[in-house]
Amino acid sequence: MSDISNLWSSWIQPSAGVPTLQWSLILACAAVVGQFLQRYLRLPKIVGYSVVGAVAGLGGLVESSWPLEGTPLFLLELGLSVVLFEAGVRVPLRWFRYHPMLLVQSFLVSGLSYLAVLCLLAHWGLSRHVAHMLALIAMASSPAMLAQVVADTYCAGPVTDRALLLSTLGCFYALTLGGTQAAMAQHPGVNWMEPLKQVAAMLSFSVLIGALVAQALRSALHFMSPTSDNTAILLLALIAAGTAVAATLGGAAPLAALLGGLLFKQMHPRPWTWPPQLGMARSLLGMMMFVLVSAVAARAPFNREYAALVGGLIGARWAGQLMAMVATQWRSGLRWVQVAALVPTLSALSAVALLIASQLAAALPQEAQILSGVALPAILVTELLGAVLSTLALRLSGERTQEEPILRHSTEQRGSK
Repeated sequence: MSDISNLWSSWIQPSAGVPTLQWSLILACAAVVGQFLQRYLRLPKIVGYSVVGAVAGLGGLVESSWPLEGTPLFLLELGLSVVLFEAGVRVPLRWFRYHPMLLVQSFLVSGLSYLAVLCLLAHWGLSRHVAHMLALIAMASSPAMLAQVVADTYCAGPVTDRALLLSTLGCFYALTLGGTQAAMAQHPGVNWMEPLKQVAAMLSFSVLIGALVAQALRSALHFMSPTSDNTAILLLALIAAGTAVAATLGGAAPLAALLGGLLFKQMHPRPWTWPPQLGMARSLLGMMMFVLVSAVAARAPFNREYAALVGGLIGARWAGQLMAMVATQWRSGLRWVQVAALVPTLSALSAVALLIASQLAAALPQEAQILSGVALPAILVTELLGAVLSTLALRLSGERTQEEPILRHSTEQRGSK
């Protein structure tokens, strides 16, 4: 691939460059493959994005350093921030006042996933410190993947709402604890009070940045239409600015975006209508994020010694989530078939897990090899399988409320003929 790049660089204009051409072709292929899988196999488009990204990563078409840095890291954080801001807007805090079991269930899902992975990996011979890092990564479900699946399958219902809520809260816990652990790893030997200070500092700066973004958007909506293209540009610009500033001030960009969405929902309780123009930008950022995640994860060197650890991490994580669902079923208001459907919807590890793994690998270079060797294959496998399992689970639980427009259009055309 380096020889081809050197050949191309002799005639491609410097203003574009080889990476621009590569990413343009990769995203074009991802769009085509994603649409093909949705139309003919009734699979969510994210499956096509992940497959194309994995092929590009295995073929060396995507050049990115590990741990992530520079432009790839910013693009990952930006796409994730947009998704988490939208996820935060969907979560009214008053839910927890009337349904405190939602918080309890989210604690148990994340906590038991962490404990199950930690105990299994430590039992299999990994050091407790490395097992702890991998267990933190395993806490993070993917609201980005689930939101894409819901959009592609047109699902609605209690399982969909509960899955989106649990994945969003799980990301909050994972980003807070993972970012704190990465900061702590750079200062070993500190006293037991230091983790609390790190958590307080990260949350404080993230809340501050999120509050500024939420207040700026709320103020703008006093004289700007929610469906205006200028509103879409303003929102993207605010999230991008928060993403650029968050790490500098000591916060976490995705966490700040998530908290900003939560705060905006409290400031602006009326139903939020996303500008139609924002959909195209959000789709492009989401596609780029999924392709980048699968490409980076696919580039991890395969080690047979780690294959059992990867399978154990995935299995223990699912077991922990299932135990949490069973333990809270009696107060969840869901039937057993709906409870069983929740576990596959939370099965994917994607952008949040990759971001935490990158932070931990950068903070712990001496343990980066085993962290990357276990975490990255697990992210790739669960991203590919998670979208398919989530689709099947939502359909079998009766969540699909209407026929997809593509299929309905085809049916109408056959009827007219």
